[in-house]
Amino acid sequence: MSDDNNIIDRRTLGRLGLGLAAAAATGVGAGSVNVPRARAATQVAAGPETGPIKVGILHSLSGTMAISEVPLKDVMLMLIAEQNKKGGVMGRKLEAVVVDPASNWPLFAEKAKQLLSVDKVAAVFGCWTSVSRKSVLPVFEQLNGILLYPVQYEGQECSRNVFYTGAAPNQQAIPAVDYLMSQVGVKRWVLEGTDYVYPRTTNKILEAYLKDKGFAAEDIMINYTPFGYSDWQAEVAKIKGFGSAGKKTAVVSTINGDANVPFYKELGNQGIKATDIPVVAFSVGEQELAGIDTKPLVGHLAAWNYFESVETHANKEVVAAFKKFTKNDKRVFNDPMEAHYIGFNMWVKAVEKAATTDHDAVIDAMVGVAHPNLSGDFATMMPNHHLTKPVLIGEVQENGQFNTVWQTPGLVVAQPWSPYLPESKNLIGDWLPPMSCGSYDVVAGKCLGTHKT
Repeated sequence: MSDDNNIIDRRTLGRLGLGLAAAAATGVGAGSVNVPRARAATQVAAGPETGPIKVGILHSLSGTMAISEVPLKDVMLMLIAEQNKKGGVMGRKLEAVVVDPASNWPLFAEKAKQLLSVDKVAAVFGCWTSVSRKSVLPVFEQLNGILLYPVQYEGQECSRNVFYTGAAPNQQAIPAVDYLMSQVGVKRWVLEGTDYVYPRTTNKILEAYLKDKGFAAEDIMINYTPFGYSDWQAEVAKIKGFGSAGKKTAVVSTINGDANVPFYKELGNQGIKATDIPVVAFSVGEQELAGIDTKPLVGHLAAWNYFESVETHANKEVVAAFKKFTKNDKRVFNDPMEAHYIGFNMWVKAVEKAATTDHDAVIDAMVGVAHPNLSGDFATMMPNHHLTKPVLIGEVQENGQFNTVWQTPGLVVAQPWSPYLPESKNLIGDWLPPMSCGSYDVVAGKCLGTHKT
């Protein structure tokens, strides 16, 4: 992979000190390093320093996103139960506070406020769609809470109060397009997405990237459909027609939620095979495939930072533990669930490092924390509040799993601000002093604010 995608190296980690570089490179002492604190004024206390530590779980348990978000609630309950068996955190038991925002974006904000102001949770693990994250962001910033967000997203944001444990575009979307260009020879592109901020911003970045690579506008088709869309016959026919121009065509899918089930079924109905028009998805994992006859989809692709099929001892242990916890051997494990696994363990280390659940102290302590991912390497929380990640491309198999066909040769450092868009090409996020800024303009040499959306 090119240097543009920021494969992690020791110079990058040097920003956090030699101890962290050693931890990420070798695993020795992979915990955390000390970083200077940059305190903000706390508006809402994290809760009492005695008794159970409350942990908020903010995932849709009903509505169009329940298919994707219920497993994230389940894995959080497992992680909390396992931590309590170890004695909790700082000798205190963890208590899950579960709410259901019901795939209703304004309700996410109401539930977030309840968790922070009424329940006094120490941290919240939640959201899937970017519109839900955008809905709660002002709440977390106003009340100085902590959100750990586990899903790939469009970037163009870097908040002090959010830890983005999913992928930024250069950790998923850009590598996927590079793979299709270099390995599959794709010359025409269908950017197919659900109509909200994540697909629209991601496709804006991808369109700029493809044009930068020399692709003509007429070889890029962009389309959006509503959440929960089910009547895919006409849309899939358009894709089929666009792919009949004699140039190798691929679909880059940012379709979210339960709309994926009828989309993939319609691909099969119209006989679109991966050898004809491959689809690479950014929001379809093992959970979404569980409700689909995957035989017609064999060979279609997904880009993630983890697959359940990864052959490591740690992965097998965690997947087996989840099946046992849910008492269901048919349950699957996916990328956002791994992100919660990493994020939760990092939060535990940060609380123990700070020796308090105080939000400011824990936010400062999170930067520099490292924890093993399930692919055999280490995730590190960087100064921009994003993780280092591998990038994997997987092919759909008949059993609903993915066979990894390509991955980055190292870990990729997230770029929350896209270098391919003029409004963000000069921006970086860095929450360590002296910058302590989510949108620092390296050309102007000044901070444009705590975050920029």
